[in-house]
Amino acid sequence: MFKSLIIAATLAVSAVAQANSIGEVLFANQKAVMQDVVAQGLPWNVGDENNYKITMGFLPGTMKMFVREINADRTEAWLVQDVNLLIQKQKIEALIDMNTGETKKMLVDGQEQQVPASNYEIIDQKEAQVTVPAGTFRTMYIKIQDNGNNGQITEQWVNGRDIPVNGMAKSMSDSPLGKVTIELTSFKKN
Repeated sequence: MFKSLIIAATLAVSAVAQANSIGEVLFANQKAVMQDVVAQGLPWNVGDENNYKITMGFLPGTMKMFVREINADRTEAWLVQDVNLLIQKQKIEALIDMNTGETKKMLVDGQEQQVPASNYEIIDQKEAQVTVPAGTFRTMYIKIQDNGNNGQITEQWVNGRDIPVNGMAKSMSDSPLGKVTIELTSFKKN
């Protein structure tokens, strides 16, 4: 159970220093823990969807994350993030290996981008309860350090059993644009 929570959380942290846009910063914050994916693979279904409110520094916004398609043998899935911030809209599509959690390909507004490198270390994890607009959840609190980005810290509250896609209920991290807080507002599990 804990490893599956860590899987979900990893989808929520990455190399923010390499991100060139607001949407890529948010995608980076969704990626890191995937390096510890459990052997049985990701439990995703087409149509699984999470909706979030985002605060990035002084910028409010929303993010919709959903599984667009899964190939016939359930080895690869397209994960889509539609980000809408006050100053920018962006669509990020990632082809994910469902057995390893590896991001194999990334498109930003239809243009292929280099997948950010990962160099993360889980420095703390424990059970915790968190309340967000979508409700109150029993979660695994995970604190991750990005050793490739000046030791940047990301905190996440993850429940891979009740919350689909990445299981993230809440995430907080620093970015070049200020503190990034992401909170689950609603979800749909197929």
